[in-house]
Amino acid sequence: MDYPNDQTPGAPIRSGIPEHGRVPKYYTVKAHVSLLLDELGEGGLLPTERDLALRHEVSRETVRQALRELLLEGRLRRQGRGTVVAGPKLEQPLSLASYTEGVRLQGRTPGRHLIGLEQFPCPEALSVELGVPRGEPVWHMERVLLADEERVGLESTYVTVARVPRLDEEFDPDSSFYAYLRDRLGVFFGDADERIETVLATPREALLIGTPPALPMLLLHRFSRDSAGLPLERVRTLFRGDRFSFTTRLGRHG
Repeated sequence: MDYPNDQTPGAPIRSGIPEHGRVPKYYTVKAHVSLLLDELGEGGLLPTERDLALRHEVSRETVRQALRELLLEGRLRRQGRGTVVAGPKLEQPLSLASYTEGVRLQGRTPGRHLIGLEQFPCPEALSVELGVPRGEPVWHMERVLLADEERVGLESTYVTVARVPRLDEEFDPDSSFYAYLRDRLGVFFGDADERIETVLATPREALLIGTPPALPMLLLHRFSRDSAGLPLERVRTLFRGDRFSFTTRLGRHG
């Protein structure tokens, strides 16, 4: 197999071009636009679909398909009536570090917007995870995740009222819940189980995050325990697939 001299580690082999060399028109346009994005730089305004169609001698629908893929990949973003070059994806570590800490490490300003904080009787499935009887009062806190004021995710946190009885009075919903537990209540995280899958947002979720329903999302389920090994929280977080990637460091065991 022939490799280009400038093949980048992690890039598609042969730039994604099949061995038989027959490439769809939209993919050729996408490759050329990708080079243009590098020239324009973050925040650069992309030419209109009409201009790109004329430049590459293809239909506007072909251009539209190329741009759709670049939007889904997070290379482009809509701004007003135009399309601009997006910045790099946020890298969220797969660790017990909070979202706040992960965003700050990349020089971005984290934030959250509270959608709702309410109590409800714990249902059976959740009671098993949290280790409490069914019907025990549980907090549900829902917040939109922000990075430099851009909406990038939606987080639902479930924790028993017995653990944090004054959550609605003491906690600033724009701040880190982990920091509140540690600094105010002296509760420290011990470990967590996490599962990540790809989903589409519901119409309500897409509206809250401000994305099209067809945009792929990364859904993270986290079940956390405290330093004593007791159940602590259940979290369901949607991250925009075009704005997030996850990182971890693997070690050798055994």
